[in-house]
Amino acid sequence: MTEQELREQLVAFGASLFQRGYSVGSAGNISVRLPDGYLMTPTNSSLGRLQADRISKLDQNWQHVGGDKPSKEVFLHRAVLTARPEAGAVVHLHSTYATAIGCIAAPGEDAPIPPLTPYFVMRVGRRLPIVPYYRPGDAAMEPAVFAAATDARAMLLANHGPVVSGKTLTDAVYAAEELEESAKLALMLRGQPARLLTPAQVEDLLSTFG
Repeated sequence: MTEQELREQLVAFGASLFQRGYSVGSAGNISVRLPDGYLMTPTNSSLGRLQADRISKLDQNWQHVGGDKPSKEVFLHRAVLTARPEAGAVVHLHSTYATAIGCIAAPGEDAPIPPLTPYFVMRVGRRLPIVPYYRPGDAAMEPAVFAAATDARAMLLANHGPVVSGKTLTDAVYAAEELEESAKLALMLRGQPARLLTPAQVEDLLSTFG
């Protein structure tokens, strides 16, 4: 896709996520890797009201070179995209159910949502680490996010929200949506004798779909 097509896709996905309540107000941010740098949602912007020509552009050294000023959480996206060179996009949301799990699970836990459905395993993977709480915009978070991203496609920031990567922007958005629905299921089924996927079924999914 061209840069302009990616800008337009980012606007469309941002509006869709916002309209369905995955982020409210100016919460959440999205980045996309380009051959010559990165696109990122601007600081204090609403995912529901993005404008393609005002999306921030950063060069390969993460310096702001175009569009509006980027999100104050540039370091979060840098950590994930540096740790995961195969990833083409990162979606950070404040979606309700995933954030709720991040308020319940203990920092250091790496599987706060059990393998209830195949698509959770396929899109999110085996691990979902909980990163300890940091104030939003605190760059001290970067090493912890980098460490979590080295072997996990997604993570939960404690008391903050999910961070999800994908090979493409479409993949990252789909995975973020699947994570939110899986978190909702996990909370609905707490205390119930839910039937989980077996370790063999999880391995089959991972070996088949990566």
